[in-house]
Amino acid sequence: MKTKFLFLTLFFSIIIDSSMAQTVAIHGQLHVDGIQLKDKNNDAVVLRGMSFGWHNWWPRFYNADVVKWLHNDWDCSVVRAAMGVEPAGGYIDRPDWSKEKIRAVIDGALREGIYVIIDWHSHNIRLKEAQKFFTEMAKEYGNYPNVIYEIFNEPEHQTWDEIKAYAIELIKTIRAIDAKNIILVGNPHWDQDIDIVADDPIKGFSNIMYTVHFYAATHKQTLRDKCNYALKKKIPIFISESAGMEATGDGPINDDEWTKWITWAEANKISWITWSVADKNETCSVLYPSASSNGNWNDKDLKESGIKTRQLLRRYAGRSK
Repeated sequence: MKTKFLFLTLFFSIIIDSSMAQTVAIHGQLHVDGIQLKDKNNDAVVLRGMSFGWHNWWPRFYNADVVKWLHNDWDCSVVRAAMGVEPAGGYIDRPDWSKEKIRAVIDGALREGIYVIIDWHSHNIRLKEAQKFFTEMAKEYGNYPNVIYEIFNEPEHQTWDEIKAYAIELIKTIRAIDAKNIILVGNPHWDQDIDIVADDPIKGFSNIMYTVHFYAATHKQTLRDKCNYALKKKIPIFISESAGMEATGDGPINDDEWTKWITWAEANKISWITWSVADKNETCSVLYPSASSNGNWNDKDLKESGIKTRQLLRRYAGRSK
């Protein structure tokens, strides 16, 4: 009896470890079919994971060990490398160092067999700089099915016409090198105006999705209504940044609204990413300064947002605890 118990324990442990390690091996090349993200078998896919904080302010977490921990302990099937563009220490200021940090996360994701979003984390249109960066990234990583490109984090004041024109040029740049991997396109007012996109989407390209960002204590049913409108008009949505508190990234967590958002996303098979792997003194940074730079975090290292996010990720990945 004891031998049988040990065998079953080992058997199920192997299954769990194998499923965690084989996210990209199982799903492979992703594509967009209507409003749905699908895998190589044409099955619907929901990616769930964490966004790193701005690389220029929290570079200590940009390493393969943290990616491994987020994969194995938090059950992330995707991570987002948020490369700050304009601030001091960002891409414009330190391009080589910035790419080094982003590559560390990308390479870690490739090693772990999970998906990775290469995020141009800017609030402004900088077409030439973005074209140069994504040309390099597409040449280096475009042959890997793990890669997703996010070409404009959160437009602030730009109109949809301006964002759309910028996006089309960048899509052309990437597609000249990488014909398949998913490209995420932002929209006005910090990715809140998905309804405007729905009335005038980009045409002529495949495997394009549009980002929505929510912070549950601020963005409630009104934004979900906009999303529902977009879905009815066949606009594919990807939630590339979200969390449970106010849009400032601070303030109390609204558990009820956060739960409504995740339930809505899962019901519509929409992928979602939580912000962020950082130790800033704010609610949305999931770590305390005590957290190691290389993962292996204990509960005492996690803020309320970190504890909640880890629970959500593990639950939807099928873990019992």
